[in-house]
Amino acid sequence: MKKVTLLCALLASVSALLAQDYNYKFRLTLNDKGQTPYTIDKPEEFLSPKAIERRRRQGFAIDASDLPISSEYIKAIENVGGVIVAKSKWMKTVAVHCSDSMLVDKYKELPFVSDALFVWKGKPKGETKTDSIVNYLSTETVAFGNYYSKSGTNIELNNGQALHNAGFKGKGMTIAVIDAGFNHLPQIEMLNNLDIKGYKGFVYENEDLFNNANQHGLNVLSCIGTNKPMQFVGTAPEAGFWLFGSEDSRSEFPIEEDYWATAIEYADSVGVDVVNTSLGYNNFDKPAKSYTHKDLDGKTALISRAADKASQKGMLVVISAGNSGDSEWRKITPPSDAVNVLTVGAIQQDSSIVGFSSRGLTADLRIKPDVMALGLGAATIDDKGHVSFKAGTSFSSPIMCGMVACLWQAFPALTNREIVNIVRQSSDNFETPDQDYGYGLPDMGKAMSLAQSLVEKKEKAASQVKEASKKKK
Repeated sequence: MKKVTLLCALLASVSALLAQDYNYKFRLTLNDKGQTPYTIDKPEEFLSPKAIERRRRQGFAIDASDLPISSEYIKAIENVGGVIVAKSKWMKTVAVHCSDSMLVDKYKELPFVSDALFVWKGKPKGETKTDSIVNYLSTETVAFGNYYSKSGTNIELNNGQALHNAGFKGKGMTIAVIDAGFNHLPQIEMLNNLDIKGYKGFVYENEDLFNNANQHGLNVLSCIGTNKPMQFVGTAPEAGFWLFGSEDSRSEFPIEEDYWATAIEYADSVGVDVVNTSLGYNNFDKPAKSYTHKDLDGKTALISRAADKASQKGMLVVISAGNSGDSEWRKITPPSDAVNVLTVGAIQQDSSIVGFSSRGLTADLRIKPDVMALGLGAATIDDKGHVSFKAGTSFSSPIMCGMVACLWQAFPALTNREIVNIVRQSSDNFETPDQDYGYGLPDMGKAMSLAQSLVEKKEKAASQVKEASKKKK
């Protein structure tokens, strides 16, 4: 018996020693958010004037989901141990980083915690995973040409120039890009006239967005915001931008959903109008549990629920469908299964679908992707400041995002969901949508006509209501 006891003690010591080589993150789900000094009657204390106005204009009420998590709850979690690395008031979750996996049981003992889920495991200083950006053609230096030059195909396949020709280039619209890094952005001359409103990194121990960072977010941003006429023009070159980092390129774990939810809530609070995210998650590193096709219902993945919540706050969320069309997974990836977002697949220059573009439908049989844009040979700016042609729905999404922002600029009286529906209706496959193309390829000239008709219809209805009210008096 004594030998058995000694052996067990030895094994426990070895396990404890091995455990010290790793750190962990857990997502705590709260029963409620507790008491806070904030109230929905005074939203100016926790939301910007622009965020409040965006809700008011579209008729979205400020409610309890907008209130922050109780500071007393936060203190209680910190007292157990670890570092809080993400928190979501919408999802009622708090993510904690710690070096002792046994703390999870102590977190669960807190009276306001309903569950604690493992969402990350890694070495204190993990290796960086390989950048997944795909080069379609060799990098080229800028050459002068017509107004759009090398970026022309990005916008012309969707007749986006119709918006620009009418004077709508995104001015006054604020777009958030939630992505990986924006490597070297401050040093790149081709992007030196972007209107950057602010930036913030949300990835624990990897918050620097501009130095030794991933360039994926930079490539995505360039599709929308580049404003160098006769060289390269993005789809919303006069918009303002918030830049957020939520993708941890060192590994693939569910914690990135928590980072993303935190980022989009921040975007909401500062008054962002439109969000682009060229990220998607379905297959996680072990031992985390990956998603299945059954989970693509818009209600299962935390990131999908957060995306839908963002739309309920008046933001228009544009998401890449994913690049799994020619893989075993094949389907779209969360958050592109969210209910009220615009999911964008990829076509090539002849308007046919690219093999890698992820397919629908969702698990609850909704049409996805929603629409299509250029995703093979898409012009971007790389972190050396050169034009680079890339492949992926990562680029079809921001190309479409910029055009959508310009459309909303042209018709600000419409709601985010009305704009999404108009973009769908303007597409060439609207009458016969399918799991490959969704509603098809939008025509922004047609979208403008549809939007104008809807505005006139709403104005007429409002006038009739006003006249009826006068007669009653």
